[in-house]
Amino acid sequence: MPRGGARPGAGMPKGYKTAKTLDKEATREILRSIVREHMNEMVAAQVENAKGLKYLIARDKLTGKFRRLGEADAALAGDSDREIVEVWEKDPNVSAFTDLLNRTIDKPTEHVDMKADIRDSRADRVQAARLRAHGKR
Repeated sequence: MPRGGARPGAGMPKGYKTAKTLDKEATREILRSIVREHMNEMVAAQVENAKGLKYLIARDKLTGKFRRLGEADAALAGDSDREIVEVWEKDPNVSAFTDLLNRTIDKPTEHVDMKADIRDSRADRVQAARLRAHGKR
């Protein structure tokens, strides 16, 4: 029998999944179904976030306090005790826009030059070996 190397029949059989893997897959599928249910609302919110969010603010004339209004409260805009102001609360979010584009039209590839790094490290090792060989450190 040869020493070392791969042994026939060693390891898990191909396609075998552990209980931990099966649990992760089940959990992932549950999460996917929840996300699918709310997909339209989440994408719309992400688009609004990329464009910038607007809030309708009401200022109480008596107390001077500001309060954020929802759509139902906007009907009360004619109330004489409030002054209505539209405010841009949040600027457009560039990372949300980038994420939407990357998911829609694919993320652009990033070029990494690995050869230059390898050559530099090899040259450094060769130079160090030459110095050691000549007794210089």
